Amino acid sequence: MCLVFFRVPWFQYPIIYDIRAKPRKISSPTGSKDLQMVNITLRVLSRPLASELPQLYQRLGLDYDERVLPSIVNEVLKSVVAKFNASQLITQRAQVSLLIRRELTERAKDFSLILDDVAITELSFSREYTAAVESKQVAQQEAQRAQFLVEKAKQDQKQKIVQAEGEATAAKMIGDALGKNPGYLKLRRIRAAQSIAKTIAASQNRVYLNADNLVLNLQDETFTRGSDSLVIQKGKK
Repeated sequence: MCLVFFRVPWFQYPIIYDIRAKPRKISSPTGSKDLQMVNITLRVLSRPLASELPQLYQRLGLDYDERVLPSIVNEVLKSVVAKFNASQLITQRAQVSLLIRRELTERAKDFSLILDDVAITELSFSREYTAAVESKQVAQQEAQRAQFLVEKAKQDQKQKIVQAEGEATAAKMIGDALGKNPGYLKLRRIRAAQSIAKTIAASQNRVYLNADNLVLNLQDETFTRGSDSLVIQKGKK
C-alpha cells in the first residue's frame, strides 16, 4: 500500500529520523553500597520507536539521544550499583549487567526509545580501593604460604618421628637377633664383603686384594668366636 502525503511549500517540511539502531558508550561515576566510588562504562544500542516519532520530535527534538540516554543511564546506574558492594560488582558482574539492562530498557520506553542491547564494557574503582584490594590479596597469599610452611614443618616433624621410631625398632631387632644368634653379625659382614667385591669388580681401575682384606678378616678368631660358642651351646643342650 502506497501512502501519499501533501504539504504546503515553505510552511511544511519533512523531518527525517534515522530509525536504525546506533551504538553509544556512556560512562558514569557512581557509589557502591559500601561507599566505594565506581566508574562504569556502558555500551547502549538504541533506536527510536517508529510509531511514536511525531511525539518524540515534539518532546525531545532531533537530538533525543543526547538529551535522554546520558540522563537515564546515570539514573539507572546509581540505582542498581547502590544495591551491591564493591566486591559483589566484580563477583556478580553478570547479575549486575542483567539488572542494569532490565531497568534501563523499561526506563527508555518512557521516552519512545528501544534498547536492543546494553552491556558493561568497563568497570573500575578508585586508586585507593584498588591498592587496598591488591594489599589484601598479597596478605592472603602470604598467610596461605605461612600456613603451608607450618603444615609442611608438621609433616616433616611427623616423618622424622616415624623414621626415628623405625630406626629404633630396627636397632632393637638387630640387637635381639645378635643376642639370640651371634652368627647374624657374621652374615651381615659376609654380605658387606660381597657388596664391596661387586663394586670393585665393576670398577675400571684394577685393584688386587687378598682374601682376608676382601672379606673383612672373616678368618679372625674374634669373628668366628661368637658363632662357634653358639654351636657348642646348642650341642650341649
